[in-house]
Amino acid sequence: MKLFTKAVLTLSLAASLSLTNVCAFAAEEAPAAAAQSGTAGIIAHIEKALVEISKSDFSAAQIHLKAARTSSEAIAGNSEAAKKAHASLMQGQIQSKAGNVAKATEELTKTIELYKAI
Repeated sequence: MKLFTKAVLTLSLAASLSLTNVCAFAAEEAPAAAAQSGTAGIIAHIEKALVEISKSDFSAAQIHLKAARTSSEAIAGNSEAAKKAHASLMQGQIQSKAGNVAKATEELTKTIELYKAI
């Protein structure tokens, strides 16, 4: 009986440690996947946000806009064009939070054009 108890405890301990390891690995990979670098990643997130805004799914749009804004802050630097594009992205995010589909779509479309010009 003692052998059986030790075997069960050992297996449960091993299983819990392996699950913890998998969770930690997934937590480390999530930011790397979300933080796509460069204007292509920013444009992709903005386009996904536009699709969600057109569906009036503002919570999903906010996730994409937040990812785009995080990537945008990394490349904003001293360039006037990058600063203007980042400001336009922030305005689009504000309009999206307010639920204004038309203005958010207009501002984010302008933002995409600004990022394509960079």
